[in-house]
Amino acid sequence: MAETSGEGTQGGPYFRKERLKCSPEDEARLERQHFWRIIHAFRSYRVHVQEQVKRAERQFRSLSQRHQNLLPGVLSNLTRISQCADHNQEVLQAIIHNSLHMFENMEYGERQEDPRKIRPSSTFDMDKLKSTIKQFVRDWSEAGRAERDSCYKPIIQEIQRLFPSDQYDVSKVSVLVPGAGLGRLAWELARLGYTCQGNEWSFFMLFSSNFVLNRCEKVNSLTLYPWIHQFSNNKKSSDQTRPIRFPDVNPQSLPLTSDFSMVAGDFVEVYSDPESWDCVATCFFIDTAHNVIEYVETIWKILKPGGVWINLGPLLYHFENIANELSVELSYEDVRAAMVKLGFHIEVEKESVQTTYTENDRSMLRYVYDCVFFVVRKPAELYFNCQENDGELSSSPAAKSPRREGMDSLT
Repeated sequence: MAETSGEGTQGGPYFRKERLKCSPEDEARLERQHFWRIIHAFRSYRVHVQEQVKRAERQFRSLSQRHQNLLPGVLSNLTRISQCADHNQEVLQAIIHNSLHMFENMEYGERQEDPRKIRPSSTFDMDKLKSTIKQFVRDWSEAGRAERDSCYKPIIQEIQRLFPSDQYDVSKVSVLVPGAGLGRLAWELARLGYTCQGNEWSFFMLFSSNFVLNRCEKVNSLTLYPWIHQFSNNKKSSDQTRPIRFPDVNPQSLPLTSDFSMVAGDFVEVYSDPESWDCVATCFFIDTAHNVIEYVETIWKILKPGGVWINLGPLLYHFENIANELSVELSYEDVRAAMVKLGFHIEVEKESVQTTYTENDRSMLRYVYDCVFFVVRKPAELYFNCQENDGELSSSPAAKSPRREGMDSLT
């Protein structure tokens, strides 16, 4: 079981720099509003999908009777979509039921607004929620295995190559996974014995990862219909309503000695302690930054001398063309040059790793990302803050030795 800490949880739709101008009371109020906005989106899912279904039905009934007669299966498929949405809503209700008190150090109280004054969830929030439903396919279903193999496996294999269990006590190798999503990559690393912490700022992801990691015990015991929102590019009507089952493994089957946790909050804000991690593993993450160089600097700072950063992903900048959001879009060439100038040594680099992201494998339209994969190292011999390494800096993980005694286990 993964513990979830609310340290640094600041997932609102406002700049981090703007938040610094707020009083603690205002910041807490904004945070509470954001929390309940996402809860409301989960609760509004059924209504949102039913509106889509009703609109499709109206469009169909506007056809001539002759054309309707040529399409006898359309209305029954729309009925099936509506039924699938009802089932999805049951799962979403279970997710938020387990999320109201999920943080160890933060409570959001009860929603204060008059229910009659609550606005419908925005299209933006509902799109985020539908994307989150597809994350269950990617991270916790058999249907997502191929995608996980193309994205997570190269990262896992590099960590095993760099920190092999026959040479290291891997329980002393600390791995951070920023942008952990629903937590599968971090969970797999913890299963292999590494001390692993996932970090995520999105409440959509945090609610869902908390549910699957801490409340799901039976393999393939739950069902979702992730493709019912896709009305275009379906070869068969049944493709739209096909189910996926999750989780494909028991998330609570980690060894008792596992050291696995999830921390909520903005990556740059939460991780400020220098020289704390042996490895940072990022997958489809660095393009979520307003300023990707800030991520690069943070990773440099928190890595121990000799530590490694492993990355796989594209540069589809999340804040590009979004009003009132800072977004600096750099080429990989620019990012690479900045990494080298900062001091990273490139050990592995592949500029064409093709993979997908929450792909519908039966869709007539697919997106394939031509990703960059690299392994870079923070040199063991360095000048930190213009001071020569005098032996007091954090050391690399110990070579093979008995496991730590008294290590807290997360169950």
